Amino acid sequence: MSTATFQIWRGERGNGKFVDYTTEYETGMVVLDVVHKIQGSVANDMAVRWNCKAGKCGSCSAEINGKPRLMCMTRLNQLDLTQPVTIEPMKTFPHVKDLVTDVSWNYEVKKKIQKFTPRKPDAPDGTWRVQQADVDRPQEFRKCIECFLCQDVCHVLRDHRLHDEFIGPRFLIHTAQLEMNPLDTGNRLKALKDDYNIGYCNITKCCTKVCPEEIKITDNGIIPLKERVVDEFYDPLGGLFKMFR
Repeated sequence: MSTATFQIWRGERGNGKFVDYTTEYETGMVVLDVVHKIQGSVANDMAVRWNCKAGKCGSCSAEINGKPRLMCMTRLNQLDLTQPVTIEPMKTFPHVKDLVTDVSWNYEVKKKIQKFTPRKPDAPDGTWRVQQADVDRPQEFRKCIECFLCQDVCHVLRDHRLHDEFIGPRFLIHTAQLEMNPLDTGNRLKALKDDYNIGYCNITKCCTKVCPEEIKITDNGIIPLKERVVDEFYDPLGGLFKMFR
């Protein structure tokens, strides 16, 4: 059995420091296993958020060696264990204790987005008829487990702290899921432009890179939404067409 050193952030409300823990590990362990091992042996008061340990609940988000990742999906054999491994809380949200952050802001943002508004059924039996391709397109975004790693890595939120002006990539793809739904009659384009400030996103694809569900957040969600906003508000030919129509 081998040993490795893990530097874990300990503290409350933004104040704290890295504490070194040297522990044994076994083949096949993930970072969350190590955190639980340390918690159960020498740091019983360590706060860590987790639930399913299967990469489906999004609870154990943290920053491992500076990269936003799920602790339960980061295997030790993916890391250089000859060097200390740093584990710290997400930086985009208020720090609570140790590895736990307050992500409640995200749930408040979701409440502000216009809800799904279906059109009237178009079939005699009271159901709808749609093309499978139109169903598949927004379905990708429903894979989101709300780990908020994409929110954590987004420079608009992480570096510029524009939480009051920008909803972040997670909720841009939530909006895309609604806007691309063939049954939805809502229109969120003005809100995307004026309230959610989609123009702040400079499509660096950092959100796509950290998504554990491999959702093409930028290419399939944000860019198409940007194109719709441009067509609606900034296309001169489109404006003339609407005027004469």
